[in-house]
Amino acid sequence: MTLTASTPGRICLFGEHQDYLGLPVLAAAISRRIDVTAHRMAGPPQVRLYLPDLKQEVSFSIAQFPLPYLHDRDYFSSALNVLHREGLRFSAGISGSVSGNIPINAGTSSSSALLISWLNVLSQLADEPRSFSAAQLAEMAYVAEVLEFGDPGGRMDHYATALGGVIYLESQPQIRIETFQTDPAEDRLGTFVLGDSGEPKDTIGLLKHVKYGMLAAMEKMRAVDASFSLETLPIDDLDRYAHLLTADEQTLVRGNLSDRDVLRQALSLLRQPTIDHRQFGQLLTIHQTNLREAKRISTPKIDRMIDAALAAGAYGAKINGSGGGGCMFAYAPGVDSSETPGQVAEAIERAGGRAYLINVDRGTQLSVG
Repeated sequence: MTLTASTPGRICLFGEHQDYLGLPVLAAAISRRIDVTAHRMAGPPQVRLYLPDLKQEVSFSIAQFPLPYLHDRDYFSSALNVLHREGLRFSAGISGSVSGNIPINAGTSSSSALLISWLNVLSQLADEPRSFSAAQLAEMAYVAEVLEFGDPGGRMDHYATALGGVIYLESQPQIRIETFQTDPAEDRLGTFVLGDSGEPKDTIGLLKHVKYGMLAAMEKMRAVDASFSLETLPIDDLDRYAHLLTADEQTLVRGNLSDRDVLRQALSLLRQPTIDHRQFGQLLTIHQTNLREAKRISTPKIDRMIDAALAAGAYGAKINGSGGGGCMFAYAPGVDSSETPGQVAEAIERAGGRAYLINVDRGTQLSVG
């Protein structure tokens, strides 16, 4: 029996660099995906995977658990270790292939989509197959990608790619999810244009810089005010903590508070029967201003791509993912003759990026044959 699991990438609509601070995020699964096709094979227990897009082959033994990690972020092995701890056993070998069209190392969650697809297939190729919900797959992928390697990311990528549609995710004090547009046939948002800058990203380095800078500022405020809460502090009240913070810290905190409030406005729009596309786009652009000026995660090339998209009629645009390179996206729903997705895509490519038209898509899917 041959199985294929297909999982989408994602864009972060609102809440970049906020989930690990305990603040909510809004993310959308996109119509670019990673597929893992695999089957059990005779012979010694080992994994053999072909990665034609990368012209690579992965092969390792699964005869003895826990599996060692042969390199940084060895996700193929970490997923097996997580499933083994869940009680699944793998006495046969596994052979398969991995392919996809999600830009790699570009902020669109290619690694999370890969892990979700791999976990989804593995769960059915175990000695005693077990079916997991999309949320369970997301949580296991978070463990396999983040906790296993001590990385500083949050859960947004895993839940967005596993569940699909548009999700509002609260991580604290417990996981709470609100979903929108889980069926692509009910496309309320319309088209986005993803623009890949081709600039390599240092995701881990940027996460550490933005995350730990923010945590240090929050610790200073809590030291003198035990009631301090990033979730409830009105942005106009930040000045009473100004004497505690450096200028950079004040800018960073103010940017995070603004992004928090922008997300709340966007959530309100999504809850309406009809979405105000222009206002939705304007909120994206406000978010980008904070990401560029306060968190300083944009780049000159991505700024040019965003400016070009807006000049071509896009309703809004922002960098996507942790920043420092990778992708941006523009909101061009195609509801007005003044903006068309094609025109926006051409403008992004003239600015040096590679453009893809995308829509909100389904979460992880498993098929036989």
